Amino acid sequence: MPPDRPTIAIGHYVLSSPVVLAPMAGVTDRPFRQLCRRFGAGLAVSEMVSSDETLLQTRKSRLRLDHIGEDGPISVQIAGSDPQAMAEAAQRNVDNGAHIIDINMGCPAKKVCKRAAGSALLRDESLVAAILEAVVGAVDVPVTLKIRTGWSLDERNGESIARIAEASGIKLLAVHGRTRACRFEGAVEYDTIAAIKAAVKIPVLANGDIDSPGKAAAVLAYTGADGVMIGRAAQGRPWLCGQIADYLRNGAYAPDPRADELQQILQGHLQNLHEFYGEPMGVRIARKHVGWYLATQPSGASFQRTFNALETAMDQHRALDLFFARLTTEEELAA
Repeated sequence: MPPDRPTIAIGHYVLSSPVVLAPMAGVTDRPFRQLCRRFGAGLAVSEMVSSDETLLQTRKSRLRLDHIGEDGPISVQIAGSDPQAMAEAAQRNVDNGAHIIDINMGCPAKKVCKRAAGSALLRDESLVAAILEAVVGAVDVPVTLKIRTGWSLDERNGESIARIAEASGIKLLAVHGRTRACRFEGAVEYDTIAAIKAAVKIPVLANGDIDSPGKAAAVLAYTGADGVMIGRAAQGRPWLCGQIADYLRNGAYAPDPRADELQQILQGHLQNLHEFYGEPMGVRIARKHVGWYLATQPSGASFQRTFNALETAMDQHRALDLFFARLTTEEELAA
């Protein structure tokens, strides 16, 4: 049985569990963050927000900045390469309700890196220090940082960046155990995460290919990290962070939702998406979430093709009810 792990403090905020939902563009919107928090995530970091003030008037940006009704602490991730612009972005988001500011130096996307932001910053340690010091100095809330192990396999500097972060006043560090060049492919460098954890005293979250409670416990034991950050594995599994938290707390595996429970979760999630985005945007966004939820369900792939052709919220709800009615009947016949 895994040992009971201490809670994580980010400044004066003490997390309810050491399992954090990673910021993911197009995924961790307010409806999904709230759902994951309800199931037991200790923190759910927002989608990345640009530090470029001229981009903030788009509908997409306004929705990313919407935290109405969201439980605290609210963590907002910002991205950019100019220290002053990043400092101003941090202050704007604090004024908008952010309790924690997270800095993105881990995104491997080309459109981010070509602007010398995200993981591209790892190639310039002096700029990293300037950005971190500017942001920490601009706000009176805790600032956290997400990084990768380096730019490439030949340019790993995660330990150096971690020391810079600690010296700059960063309160927590999340480390994706791959370089920018590796993107999401190849083995995760848990050895490097362990070395980064050993190099600093601030809390460190291990991130990368953690997709089950057992894997989370093994990664924590191996790296000595203080907690885990869950990314792609939570897509279509908003209960995963809570399952991991329960296992780390008491060693018990909580089962995945039954078909009737999954139906209730998914219908509620769709309702929140439709209300948050409106039609037709909510209908479009619901399609990818349904695909993730039903990827492992019998007939899920064929149903997805039908679902993707639906154009209204009402039709989506009706189709899901019919799908789960068939699924429940098949489960009863197989019992």
